[in-house]
Amino acid sequence: MNAASTSHTLCTRCVLPDTFPGIRFNGDGVCNYCEGFLRGAGGHEQTKERYRQKFLDILGRYRDRAASGQAAPFDAVVAYSGGKDSTYTLGLLVRTYRLKVLSFTFDNGFLSERALKNIRTVTDTLGVSHVMYRPDQRSLHRAFSASIRTNPYPLKTLERASALCNTCMYLAKSCVLKAAVEGGIPFVAYGWSPGQAPLASSVLRLNPAMIRKMQGAVADVLGPVMEEALGPYLLGGRHLDLLEQEAKRGAFLYMVNPLAFHDYGESRVLDEAGSLGWEAPDDTDANSTNCLINGYANLAHLASHGFHPYAFEIAGLVRNGHMTRDEGLKKLDAPVDAGIVDSVKKRLATADK
Repeated sequence: MNAASTSHTLCTRCVLPDTFPGIRFNGDGVCNYCEGFLRGAGGHEQTKERYRQKFLDILGRYRDRAASGQAAPFDAVVAYSGGKDSTYTLGLLVRTYRLKVLSFTFDNGFLSERALKNIRTVTDTLGVSHVMYRPDQRSLHRAFSASIRTNPYPLKTLERASALCNTCMYLAKSCVLKAAVEGGIPFVAYGWSPGQAPLASSVLRLNPAMIRKMQGAVADVLGPVMEEALGPYLLGGRHLDLLEQEAKRGAFLYMVNPLAFHDYGESRVLDEAGSLGWEAPDDTDANSTNCLINGYANLAHLASHGFHPYAFEIAGLVRNGHMTRDEGLKKLDAPVDAGIVDSVKKRLATADK
């Protein structure tokens, strides 16, 4: 069961197909996304260094406050899926930046057994605290099914991830943010690859108005899908009031995507993760190292929209030299285990009954 088709016309420089929204090709077959990247490529490394320095400056100010007696119990909460990128991110924040981290895993019910073992091994190796949040599985899986059926997201959102994965990420991010607010934790960190998260959003200060808007967007999209089951995932009034109070006192609350401004490459990430005791699962699809539902979500997205939901991410990795074009195409066209897809379908169907 193939995840992508090679029958489309592809950009000659990256991996984007002619079915990708808004794509155009020049006379050499290079897409407009690559053309835009090439125009600004000269300053990319300098921009990465600027954001890395921005993060260091913010950390310095936070540590000054902590030294004056305003330390939080944890410096950062890290969204830890157990995959290679979030493992690399967790190690980076603990080993390189010396942060006291709370790792937070959102258990969607489809984590590979190897991913669960990796989570235990890596958190023990690094000596970090860990929270495993497993929400009501029936309502969560109903939301996954409804996301596939109704596709509640605008096409722009679906350029970067499937409808099912967007639902999972929306809910997980909301839970991680809630943990940060409740714990007074100043940094919320994610392990998005450089192809997933734009560099411009790699260090972002969150304010109450922005968080209200983010939570409103989750409610607008998933409220019709989940109805009252959405409530436990969202920040309540007391959280928002607390944010307002803390903001008046100048409290820190930043969202950080460190991999956007750090050296990145598949072999580097795998080597660093391996040094923490992490092992690659053998039951996930080619584009995931933790989640069994991903292959099914990719096939559903491809059938509905005509392009692979990882195409944008992989195209970005290819442009930035983190992956060769052939490697990217191999990932996109890798077959998906039909047995696992059937198992996922049956579990989702059971939740719908």
